[in-house]
Amino acid sequence: MRTLLIAFLLAGLSACSYLTPYKLEVPQGNAVTADQVAKLKIGMSRSQVRFALGTPMLADAFHPDRWDYLYYESTGSKVAQNKRYYVQFEGDRLISMGGETLPARAVITGQAPANPREQAK
Repeated sequence: MRTLLIAFLLAGLSACSYLTPYKLEVPQGNAVTADQVAKLKIGMSRSQVRFALGTPMLADAFHPDRWDYLYYESTGSKVAQNKRYYVQFEGDRLISMGGETLPARAVITGQAPANPREQAK
């Protein structure tokens, strides 16, 4: 009886090693889209850039004139997307920008625009 119980326990424990926990797909950081970047113009103030892109993920104290927007998305243990976008200021004015962006917002959410005319734009 004891041997049978030990055999069932060992079989049950070995079965647990085949189970893996479900990992959520959680995007982290700032999702900067092409629509948001299209609103940026050289010469904009810091507050205008913050309004267009949101608060930066990285505002370094050693480089106060550069903001970095980082976006990271993983599916399980694989990296699905890893994007980085930066804006550079001189004083309070935007002088340069660059990096990778996500597609338009309708593509990200999987929702088509409500107005068919917006799809043609």
